Amino acid sequence: MTQGSVTQWHGEGAVRDRLNRPVRDLRISVIDRCNYRCPYCMPAEVYGEGHQFLPRSHWLTPGEIKRVGSLFLKLGVTKFRLTGGEPLLRKDLVDIVAALAELPGVDDLALTTNGTLLAERAEALRAAGLKRVTVSLDSVDDATFRRMSGDRGDVGTVLAAIDAARAAGFAPVKLNVTVQKDKNDAGVLDLVERFRGTGVIVRFIEYMDVGTLNGWKPEDVVPSRVLRDRIHAVWPLEPLDKNYRGEVATRYRFVDGQGEIGFISSVSEPFCGDCHRARLSAEGKLYTCLFAAYGTDLRSPLRAGASDAELIGLLQNVWRARADRYSEVRAQLRKSRERERVEMYRMGG
Repeated sequence: MTQGSVTQWHGEGAVRDRLNRPVRDLRISVIDRCNYRCPYCMPAEVYGEGHQFLPRSHWLTPGEIKRVGSLFLKLGVTKFRLTGGEPLLRKDLVDIVAALAELPGVDDLALTTNGTLLAERAEALRAAGLKRVTVSLDSVDDATFRRMSGDRGDVGTVLAAIDAARAAGFAPVKLNVTVQKDKNDAGVLDLVERFRGTGVIVRFIEYMDVGTLNGWKPEDVVPSRVLRDRIHAVWPLEPLDKNYRGEVATRYRFVDGQGEIGFISSVSEPFCGDCHRARLSAEGKLYTCLFAAYGTDLRSPLRAGASDAELIGLLQNVWRARADRYSEVRAQLRKSRERERVEMYRMGG
């Protein structure tokens, strides 16, 4: 891909926000539950066995998700990503995938999962129309992995799921690794070594202050450039062009031809200026930023019989009013006051 092609937005006629950003990507959280208790997302001391999650009747149905997806396609969206919570806890996930895959104009339909339930459903998801899978894997060391999953996960199960996804035809499988200083940063090279040359793409994500419960501090962040230099010293890297404008990961390939890796640097190198992602929560709230304080209710008008025209008008108004750029002004906002933010498990990463 040439550099010139990267400078253009996909869907030049799409609805645009106050910073001239189109909406291209809809992240759909299908469930507010998870079988992990990762301290940086759903700490066990808050989300214990007695925690009251959403009633299942509040979740959008496959038909409602399909309808919202079809409306976003009219506004310029070309990509759907299913998230959670842990989306594979939803029994009708294959139905949701099949419903979205039927819509004309969907260029990409992806899933982010912790992988614990993926092996048994990978083939069915592929057959239903899922195109890509991203697995969260913070360490290949079992003790570290268990600590970072709230003592709920088993690394062997996730590694087997990655193999099952590849066998089902998902290529490339991507891995999301959230890196925290003195928690799992020492295992970065082990992760790279494990997946180099396999076709699996590892992406390292800077630890972010999503939500309000993870006790985030700037000093807990390991900047992507530090990790890149550490990896480059062992396996030389060279930069790759972006696949499209607004791609969140900065991509590198190994000089020896053994694949590529990526870095998502929301803290040290914010990319708000090119953000084209909207987020739909399991209960049908629309959020325009991962760090949003509030969302717009879509479930109520959906279930009250709103027409497509009325719903499109609502979506257009929300997006046109959007001016979110939290990561670019993080320091300023944190100095002024600690603002309320929606927890990540409610709307996906």
